[in-house]
Amino acid sequence: MTGEIVHKQVLKLMGNRFEISVVADDAEWAQQRIEMAIAEISRIEKLLTTFSDDSQTNQINKNAGIAPVKVDQEVFDLIARSLKISELTQGAFDITYGSIDKSLWNFDLNMKALPDATTARASVRLINYENVILDSQKVTVFLKEAGMRIGFGGIGKGYAADKAKAVLQANGVKSGIVNAAGDLVTWGTQPGGKPWTIAIADPDQETTPFSTLNISNMAIATSGNYAKYVIIGGKKYSHTIDPKTGLPVSGIKSVSIISPSAEFADAMATPVTVMGAYVGLDLINQLQNVACVIITDDSKVYTSKNINIK
Repeated sequence: MTGEIVHKQVLKLMGNRFEISVVADDAEWAQQRIEMAIAEISRIEKLLTTFSDDSQTNQINKNAGIAPVKVDQEVFDLIARSLKISELTQGAFDITYGSIDKSLWNFDLNMKALPDATTARASVRLINYENVILDSQKVTVFLKEAGMRIGFGGIGKGYAADKAKAVLQANGVKSGIVNAAGDLVTWGTQPGGKPWTIAIADPDQETTPFSTLNISNMAIATSGNYAKYVIIGGKKYSHTIDPKTGLPVSGIKSVSIISPSAEFADAMATPVTVMGAYVGLDLINQLQNVACVIITDDSKVYTSKNINIK
């Protein structure tokens, strides 16, 4: 197996930076496989995007409060799994977050004050995963309230990464990485047989990692407030909104979730941020094959029971 190297391509898909890496000894073969992965991610983007009128997501949103919409089985199943994660996290993860009044939240320098609690709560009035009605016989999705909207911002990148990995594996790629803007899934090993490892960034200095983890054949997703936040009254608020209060969460700098599936890791990173370090870790510790690293605003590091940080 000599001559194997990592062939990679970086491009913008689903509004995010994707990096697809394939270990192979033939550049042309590797490139063909990368193209297959890109085609798969583009296909998923067309189904899930809210930026195109004819996407299934937008059809569901347009018919909120009016009528159920027939969707592909794949979209139906992704919504069903999203609702299960909402149940698991007691609503801290909720794909109906698309209903939130965006006018309240423009995480830019002009934001000088938090909206008052009543206004904030009114803005999240339509967020309620229990009002997503699924009919598995007819494969339809119905949003009960007019004005409700779903979006896959919290789970879609991870789902696409898993699907791209499946296409690559089905086409003979023994080792590789699909990195969807920091939500990444790995399989196999590096050239030379070493496991894939990841550095978890120090949220205060994004370029300097504070630890490395072996993540071969696992996925990892990180949600952090160092990318988008505002400081109001000396306190840092992340761009993550608590779906129950409509207010931004504070207290946590970053959450990294490690699990066999990028979709699940992606979906769990935000709710653990919303739930806070203690409740979030308690939940992760009850799950099989899931691990978590949390860094709080005071730079303390918390890890789930089943993880060893080097």
